[in-house]
Amino acid sequence: MNRPSWDDYFLDMMHQVAQRATCDRGRSGCILVQNRQIIATGYVGSPPGLPHCDDVGHLMKQVIDEDGGMSRHCLRTIHAEQNAICQAARHGTSVEGATLYCRMEPCRTCAMLILATGIERVVCEKRYHAAQETRDMFAAAGVELTVRDDYVQSYDDQA
Repeated sequence: MNRPSWDDYFLDMMHQVAQRATCDRGRSGCILVQNRQIIATGYVGSPPGLPHCDDVGHLMKQVIDEDGGMSRHCLRTIHAEQNAICQAARHGTSVEGATLYCRMEPCRTCAMLILATGIERVVCEKRYHAAQETRDMFAAAGVELTVRDDYVQSYDDQA
């Protein structure tokens, strides 16, 4: 039997967390880990008490990306990374020095939260279509970014 690496193990678990997501455009999950122990999880979904995309549809906005391209984003949901950081905060758990496991490279907003909370490493499966700024910020701040697959993640109604 070949045991999975720690990164493979936590990425596999991230997929389980993602099954709770309530936006069919990006059923993403996130796991925060310290010393090989899960300290928080998060998935894409609306804030508590507000309607979910799966129930009432998306709240779409067109955005000009950093490369000048146009993309569409759902504003009804909180990203998995944001929800995991919020879960840790609600329970008084520091994420400083943690590793974050997620589906695709974090967006700019998630990247800023990652930097502000002291997360030191990010492991994701795929590229994000508008993540150059994230890569630059992580490099400047010394956050290690590992992307397993150079494929750019795509999802419904992206452009």
